[in-house]
Amino acid sequence: MSRVGEALAGLDALELRASADGSAQALDARAKVGVTLLFTVAVASFPAGAVSPLLPFVAFPAALAAAGRVPFREVARRLLLALPFVLLVALPAPFLDRTPLPGALPGVTAGWATFVSVLLRFALTASAALALVATTGLIGVAAALGALGVPRPLVTQVVLLSRSLSVLGAEAERMERARDLRSSGRRGRELKRAGSFLGTLLLRSWERAERIHRALLARGFTGSFPAPRPGRMGGREALFVLGWCGAFVLFRLADVPSLLGRLLVGGLG
Repeated sequence: MSRVGEALAGLDALELRASADGSAQALDARAKVGVTLLFTVAVASFPAGAVSPLLPFVAFPAALAAAGRVPFREVARRLLLALPFVLLVALPAPFLDRTPLPGALPGVTAGWATFVSVLLRFALTASAALALVATTGLIGVAAALGALGVPRPLVTQVVLLSRSLSVLGAEAERMERARDLRSSGRRGRELKRAGSFLGTLLLRSWERAERIHRALLARGFTGSFPAPRPGRMGGREALFVLGWCGAFVLFRLADVPSLLGRLLVGGLG
């Protein structure tokens, strides 16, 4: 299977965990989606070079994945797939901003702090999104977004995405097999071939999307799918929302690692 196919199939397999028996899966999807959105806003609100204030936010994706019985290696493997694209965004920072950081080691500039901060924000938000999908499913996420007032066209796109992942993965696998047969298994110029492969996959995906759209119209599709009945928000959901929102406010207003460091130094002194 091609790497594209593996990535799509892996995300599809991760979504299947939403049907597992876990405490996170039992929570109402609206509570999980709302808290994850607030988590993303809180992480994005820090200044460009913030590093240590972001560390306490690791607690949310770790707790959500643990409560949903999502193995850490599955989340880490999918984070590594997107890491090269994030590195392309973050790498220029050390060369563009050479301002020395006060109190830092020699050679550590504001650009390096921005570089680490970008990678950390990516790891936090992406792992939270993966844990949300693994404990809720894309259909559940779409239903929660609709219940929270997100525009219906965006919700429809999420639903169609959830239905198209396996189809797109199978198409990528067929293309990879056909390419290997034509080249007798020989490898070479992988970067050049990857560009051609992704371009062809994009065109085939476009054609497949048009056929699916015509089929939907023939069956009376009006632009949105019927919204599923929302679940019940109970005491567990209220505790989940209030507890994590309070934690996010604390993490945002107070530099928890610095406070703990000062308390530890004071206690040892």
